[in-house]
Formats: sequence, structure tokens, C-alpha cells
Amino acid sequence: MRPSLRALALVAGLLSAAPAMAAPPNAAETKMIATIRTEHERHVQLLEKLVRVNSGSMNLKGVEEVGRLMRAEFEPLGFEVRWIPMTETGRAGHLVATHKGNGRGKRLLLIGHLDTVFEPDSPFQGWTRRGGTVEGPGVGDMKGGLVIIVSALRAMQTAGTLKDADITVVLTGDEEKPGSPIALARRDLIAAGRASDVALDFEGLSQEAGQDIGSIARRSSNSWTLRVEAKSGHSSGVCSPSMGCGANYELARILEAFRTELPEPNLTFNVGMMAGGAKAQANEGETGVSAIGKTNIISGEAVALGDIRTLSNEQEARVRAKMQAIVERPLPHAKATLQFDDTGYPPMAPTEGNKALLRKLNEVNATLGLPQMPQGDPARRGAGDIAFVSFVDGLVGMGMAGEGSHAPGETADLTSLERQAQRAALLMSRLAKEPRGKR
Repeated sequence: MRPSLRALALVAGLLSAAPAMAAPPNAAETKMIATIRTEHERHVQLLEKLVRVNSGSMNLKGVEEVGRLMRAEFEPLGFEVRWIPMTETGRAGHLVATHKGNGRGKRLLLIGHLDTVFEPDSPFQGWTRRGGTVEGPGVGDMKGGLVIIVSALRAMQTAGTLKDADITVVLTGDEEKPGSPIALARRDLIAAGRASDVALDFEGLSQEAGQDIGSIARRSSNSWTLRVEAKSGHSSGVCSPSMGCGANYELARILEAFRTELPEPNLTFNVGMMAGGAKAQANEGETGVSAIGKTNIISGEAVALGDIRTLSNEQEARVRAKMQAIVERPLPHAKATLQFDDTGYPPMAPTEGNKALLRKLNEVNATLGLPQMPQGDPARRGAGDIAFVSFVDGLVGMGMAGEGSHAPGETADLTSLERQAQRAALLMSRLAKEPRGKR
């Protein structure tokens, strides 16, 4: 997007966020704000402790250790904490912490994850602090978010707003590499969502040109596999009426049609791997493809794998139907099959309820003297766990700001820790006073 268009998009987002009139903090809010500021270094130390524990998704002991560290933070705050093993899915497990309030206010679900993309064999380990920036594996995605949850809850306890709040925290141990079957892997998160009125996702804060952005939607992430079979033979007959053009030409035809016919707003379509020849296949884990053949043989097999990301279930169904229609108009002597893997992440659409939550967050921003947060572009965020509970109102990106997520050199901005914890503490305290919904 050109800078001028991006600026216009930000202005439109600000208007949709409905800037609130500034309301001064009440006594409890003033105390929360001060507590978070006073305890800043305490929470930086907690962040360092969490980051120094390697918790790559497949490092089950490391994930469990981060779970134990978080248990030690929740229990003194009056939470009942459970560890739910996920042996059946091949992952460590999930931490669920529950705080019982007065039973009258909105039930809040706080979502995060314990794991990172950096396994023990990754060269990117440790912790480095340079002024207001910290570097380390998972520091932004999303151990910073875990610390913000703790910081906000501690402030609420100090100010007396936690005691009446009904809060469930679900920290999954496999967000970066979900276990299978996904229905089992997300069973407990979905159950917590059905018992809640509001979901807050503590993954990283979105920013653009230094502006904090409000996120009310996430796109899906699902994969597809395209396999082509065609008549094979000597290349001297390629594209003749009796032989056809072979599997590679058919694969190319389909992918080019996908590129030209599928585009629409909020959709991305990626071809990650492809191969074709006399024989072609994907490996068992679908992490690679291979082919064998010769230059003088018409290709008999071809395969391609990729992903599709959409903003709603309706868009997902529509795009899949278009893809299937393209596949079903083959070149002569060729046949293709298209399969979708439905074990990925669903979309989280930008609902009116989510927009209302962003307006409430902007009321908090007004109280804190912070700029209004415009509604962000969901295409700028990846998929996430909150999408599994998109049947309740939700906000995304309550965690720390940073750069380089999922790559060596990942950083987080320490100034955002205090700002985000204050936003979370005030927002949760206000929501906990609102009448809960009926289910």
C-alpha cells in the first residue's frame, strides 16, 4: 500500500474507532496505573526468567517449565490453576487458571501461549537488554504478553478490582505448532470460550508508523494439496491430441488460474512447494516435495502444496468453491484432485461486538491520556488461538510491541509493557462491572 493510501486507511480506522471523550481515572484506576509503573522492573525480571527457558513447541519439558513459572504467578492472586496434559496430541499441555468473582460481571477469557518457534537446537537463545529494547526467543511472541497478563492482574489485586472479577486464563502449549487432532488440542480453550462473555488475546501489539493499532480480527490459516496425474510418454508427442500436455502443464494452468481468478479483499493464497516429473510426491510430513523423470518424458505426475487465509467462514467456502471449479476444467488427458486440510486455524471476523470492545479500549486510552487506536488491517496479522472462540466478542494484540517475530533477533519494546498492562487492567476492571450476557 502506498504511504498516502496507508495514511488514509489509518484515518478511516480512527474514525471507526469512535474516539472517546477523556474521563479521568477513578481512585482504583489511579492505583492500578501507579502500581504498574512502580513494578515495571519486577515484571522485566519475570520476562527475562521466562525467555531464558527454552519452550519450543516440541520441547515438552521446557513448555511445562514455563507453565510452572506462570502457575507460581497466578496462585498468589487467588486463581485455581490446572495443568492439562496433551499426551494424545503429542504436545506438552495447557495451563488453565480460573478466578471466581462475584458472579455478576462479564466473564473474561485471557488467551496466550507458553511455546515459541525456537526449539533447543535453534542458535537463537538467551536474553539481551539494550535500554528500552530486549531481545530473546519468544520475547514478543508471546512471553511479553504473559507478563502483561500478570502485571495487569497484580495491579487489579492491589486496587481491589480483581476480587469481584470472573476471569479464566488459558495458555496453550502448542500455538506455534498445534497438536493433532486440533479438536482435542483446542477442546479446553473452546470450552472456556463458551463460558465467557469477552476474550482478550495477549499476543503482540500491532503498530504502524509508531501508532498503536486496535486489532479486532484475524484471518484463517488452512493448507491445501493439489495432485495432478496425466498421460505420460515420449516428449516428441507432447501436447498432441493423443498425448496431451502432461501433468506439469496442467499444474501450471491451475496455479495460474488461481493467481488470476481468486484475488479478492482479505484473501491471500500461497504456493509453498511444487514438483513434477514422471513421478512426483510430497513427503509424509508434507515438509518437502520430490520428483524424478527425464527431459524427454512427458510429465505424468505433479504436486503442489500451499495455504489459504480468509477473513470469514463465508469467504473460505466461496474461495474453495472457485478453486475446485478451476481444477474441474482440465487439459486433455489430465486429471487433478484438490484436498484441503481442515486442521488449521479458523478466521475471526470483524464483528460489531468486537468493534464495540475497541471503542471501550479507546475509552481507556482517553483516561490514560493515550492516542486513540484505529482499527487495524487483519491482513497484517497471522492466525491465532482466539479465532477458536470467535463466537464471543474479542480483541487481539494486548501484548507487547516488538519486531522480528519468529526470527533470530526477535525484540520487544519495554515501554509498551507498562502501557499495555495499564490498558488491560483498566479495561478488565471496567468489563468486570458490566452485566454478563445470557447463554
